[in-house]
Amino acid sequence: MSIIKELENDIKRIIDDLGYQLDSFTLEVSKRKDLGDYQINDCMNLAKKYSKNPRVIAEEIKEELEKDNRLKDINIAGPGFINISLSDNFLLKTINSINSDIDKNIDQKEYKKIIIDYGGANVSKALHVGHLRSANLGESLKRLAKRLGYEVISDAHLGDYGRPLGLVILEIKKMYPTLPYFDEAYTGDYSEIALPITNSDLEKIYPVASTKAKEDEKYLEEARIITTKLQNHERGIYDLWKRIMDISKKEIKEVYDSLNVYYDLWEGESDASDYIPELLEIIKEKNVAKQSEGATIIEVKEEDETSPMPPLLLVKSNGSVSYETTDLATILERKKKFNPDEIWYCADGRQQLHFEQVFRATRKANLIDDDVKLEYIGFGTMNSPDGKPFKTRDGGVMPLNSLIELVKEETRKRINYDIVKEDKVEETINDIAVATIKYADFIPYRTTDYIFNPEKFSDVEGKTGPYLLYSTIRMKSLLEKGKEYKQDNYIKINNDTDRDIVLELLELPNILTKSLESKSLNEVADYIYSLTNKYNKFYAENKVLLENDKDLQESWLVLTNTVYNTNLLLLDILGLKVPEKM
Repeated sequence: MSIIKELENDIKRIIDDLGYQLDSFTLEVSKRKDLGDYQINDCMNLAKKYSKNPRVIAEEIKEELEKDNRLKDINIAGPGFINISLSDNFLLKTINSINSDIDKNIDQKEYKKIIIDYGGANVSKALHVGHLRSANLGESLKRLAKRLGYEVISDAHLGDYGRPLGLVILEIKKMYPTLPYFDEAYTGDYSEIALPITNSDLEKIYPVASTKAKEDEKYLEEARIITTKLQNHERGIYDLWKRIMDISKKEIKEVYDSLNVYYDLWEGESDASDYIPELLEIIKEKNVAKQSEGATIIEVKEEDETSPMPPLLLVKSNGSVSYETTDLATILERKKKFNPDEIWYCADGRQQLHFEQVFRATRKANLIDDDVKLEYIGFGTMNSPDGKPFKTRDGGVMPLNSLIELVKEETRKRINYDIVKEDKVEETINDIAVATIKYADFIPYRTTDYIFNPEKFSDVEGKTGPYLLYSTIRMKSLLEKGKEYKQDNYIKINNDTDRDIVLELLELPNILTKSLESKSLNEVADYIYSLTNKYNKFYAENKVLLENDKDLQESWLVLTNTVYNTNLLLLDILGLKVPEKM
């Protein structure tokens, strides 16, 4: 339990002991620093509940709080707002405690097992800019949830089993009709066949096949037939699919690795296929599906619902299963393999209807226990400086690799080649570019569409990833230069600048909890920028290593170390790597 949470619990106990029951209690950071560090704003609500004057209640609480030596300058404003400040002695002990163990500034949550489904890359297609937010958000929520005590299993959940793969296989057949994969009489080992296809080829093949399918109904029907053969694991077609998977997954993993996005599971729709027969049997037993125009559907609209809610398509009229069906089978698979308490899905805001259908069908068929939480975590879009989605020169959706390269070019203009080791240049450029992209993605609340300007967000000044990296590197440099001086105890608070940093550090547990609850990292992004800004103000005002007062110098080095470790913690949660120099 964090130190500030312990204080809040103690204050709540004091109020409860006075006979005033609160369901919960939180110290509110004061907007009037001249009145105090925090406010207690509960007296008005207590006055209504107990039919008493709020000022009288405030006076009773104030009298008890004054007995606590952690607090000082307790005063009452207006009808019953209690202002309190934290004593210097308490703040000194707090920073020393956090400096020795940063976990003392984190509120661990009650254990849960969470599966986070994010990324959602489609096999045989290039990752594009639209894939960034899912991977970025999901990865950081995973890191945050783990840091707060949850067991988390991350799954890339690849799109690898639907019609897009049928189209790709069909087009390969058109290009290379003599490949043994398409010869029903072939009985040899498919692994010995040289496949004349690279990942670049696959990325070109799908758009060609997709266009043909839109223009030629016969071609589309052939793709449907191949998709059904694939889903039935038909020899040849299924073996070719496995080769495509190997080629494509390698490329997808490399892109995600470059963004510091790592998965525990690299499963996809296909991995749930073994559970589809059991799923369909469960649905049949529960009698929640029906036939409609040759297809099998599940009605998910509620009786009293007035807005449109289309049924979930379970099995198509041609016998192939839908994307919704594989999602249902995946839920069944996850229950059997992992028995999670919650499953989170990070996906584009346009997927909301899909997940609402899947969740409702899951509940109707009782695929999971009632207390298992299914949560859809939607997000907005990242747009170019013209306010439109990022495009290539020919008007196509920009590949994610192209965006990364675009930002790398901006980074190359700013990196200090005099201090970065030659063999570290490319790694440093990549770390800064990734921080540029990812931090900009976290600044707005997740459902907000936002403009990404590579030039603006690559700047080392302002609210940017490079600014945070540069500032953190400078803290590390100061600590290394100060190794010959004592760095053991925070002994004195010099002025309000120092005090502001200490109070900001105490907000960390609240920020992490809020971020977890909202499933958005904007609180963390705002907080690390605010903390870093306050530290940089301190850094500009003081010559730490030249300070003659050794107690003050030691205190400043301890304060620097505490901020540095907090920044490392937060940058890791955001998935940002700190280079040695930049």
